[in-house]
Amino acid sequence: MKCQLNSAYWSSAITFFSFFLTWSFCYSLFPLWLNQALALTGKETGVVFATNALAALIIMPVYGILQDRLGTGKQLLFMLGLLMAGVGPFFILIYQPLLTSFFIVGAIVGALYSALTFGAAVGTLEAYIERLGRQHDVEFGKARLWGSLGWACATFVAGVIFNINPKLNFVLASATGVGFILCLFWLPASTKTPRTKKKKVGVSDVLSLFSQSRFWRLSLYVMGVSCLYQIYDQQFPIYFSSLFPTPEEGNRFYGYLNSLQVFIEAGMMFIAPFIVNKIGPKNGLLLSGAIMALRMLASGVVADPVSISLVKLLHALELPILLVAIFKYIAVNFDTRLSATIYLIGFHVFTQVVTTLLSSVVGELYDDLGFADTYLLLGTVVTVNLIFSFWILENNKPKNDVAARMTGGY
Repeated sequence: MKCQLNSAYWSSAITFFSFFLTWSFCYSLFPLWLNQALALTGKETGVVFATNALAALIIMPVYGILQDRLGTGKQLLFMLGLLMAGVGPFFILIYQPLLTSFFIVGAIVGALYSALTFGAAVGTLEAYIERLGRQHDVEFGKARLWGSLGWACATFVAGVIFNINPKLNFVLASATGVGFILCLFWLPASTKTPRTKKKKVGVSDVLSLFSQSRFWRLSLYVMGVSCLYQIYDQQFPIYFSSLFPTPEEGNRFYGYLNSLQVFIEAGMMFIAPFIVNKIGPKNGLLLSGAIMALRMLASGVVADPVSISLVKLLHALELPILLVAIFKYIAVNFDTRLSATIYLIGFHVFTQVVTTLLSSVVGELYDDLGFADTYLLLGTVVTVNLIFSFWILENNKPKNDVAARMTGGY
């Protein structure tokens, strides 16, 4: 049994590692690629992010319902793997030429590919591993930390490679995408047969979510806090790079810093379950939101490379707490048969809704007001929404150790 558990853990860990390795090679320096390699303006960059978010918004519910029906079936994941393996040729031969010559067409085509491969896929993979972990007693937080390590390893070298030739990062992404496909063969199949056959998830089950007030309370937190933080973080690499004597030096140091941040984040994945188990899912969401607000406000105040680097590292504290808290909150307050759907719709889809609506607007604010003043504005809005979330989120706590294991508890 112990060997089986180790196999389930390590296969989940290495699958996360390869997925985030590929994603990081493509997107950790994506804003810099748009700004420096393609010379897009802040508004145009915002349009690209908004289009990406809109595509993910459309695809995520489909992924969520499909994966809930598949349970621990791997068919959808294998499709993702094929798309990941093709990112190099897509970015180099299709996406870049379209963005430079036919911007709107390129933005739409790239958004569809990005959403199918990463934007809508990450939540699907996380929900899949979380469900598989419940069957094999694998703690989600400890498996998910390997995703952070994968992102960190890619980012550590991505900045240097970007200065040599940005296309090389996309080539490496295709190679690690092939590795992701190989990892899927190692993931164990479902071994637990339920004593009572549960009804398969249907459209009516999904639609019933929209009549539940607790679902909307969670969604309001996501849209008012987490979503705005995502928009703030979109073009942060451009601002960070601008604080250095040359863009090349800024690119290189951003790669190193982002890598350090994610290594710290991986360590926090061990600690975050303990914190959330102690304070409860609601307070975990509020704590992660408070760290988000602090980072946004601080980014508008400090203006030197050392200080902004320290502010960037706050992300390593926020993300692990948010991920563990959101899964625990769903496990305690909703039907676990719908865990993938709730996570994708209640968290990722609503994130994409706000991102779609505001990315180009915020991008234009960067052009008109500058990064610092825009960060102060966004941070203030998030702080107000965070105070509101204190009153609307459910205050339930896990009733037994099963809920703790579902999200990587100790």
